[in-house]
Amino acid sequence: MRTSFNIPDEVVAEFDRVWKEEGLANRSRAVREAMQEYVEAHDRLESMTGEVVALVGFDYRHHEVIEELHGVQHEYQDVILNTSHTHQGEWCLESLFCRGDVARVRELTYRLRDFDGVRRVKQMLIRAD
Repeated sequence: MRTSFNIPDEVVAEFDRVWKEEGLANRSRAVREAMQEYVEAHDRLESMTGEVVALVGFDYRHHEVIEELHGVQHEYQDVILNTSHTHQGEWCLESLFCRGDVARVRELTYRLRDFDGVRRVKQMLIRAD
């Protein structure tokens, strides 16, 4: 199947650099692998049940989304134990340390990904029991 995407030139250039350094045959192979990893991470997050301890990290452009991000964090006070914030040039890096039902942590992760000003969200989940 052929498809097309709108991706910033600088992201494509970095992606091409990486797959070439790894010795992959072509961009299509690299995209397939990246998509498979994305699906597997989603499936792991969706399949967990019960209580978890989690670290949710994300980076964002402060001036674009700070008010909305604080609003989301207040909605999830029941699972967010504490936060850490640092500045990296025009980007901010935020870490949320969480404990609670995995469904709430999953919702939080998906909500954070829904902002244009957020570049990426990563989570590390550990069963609490």
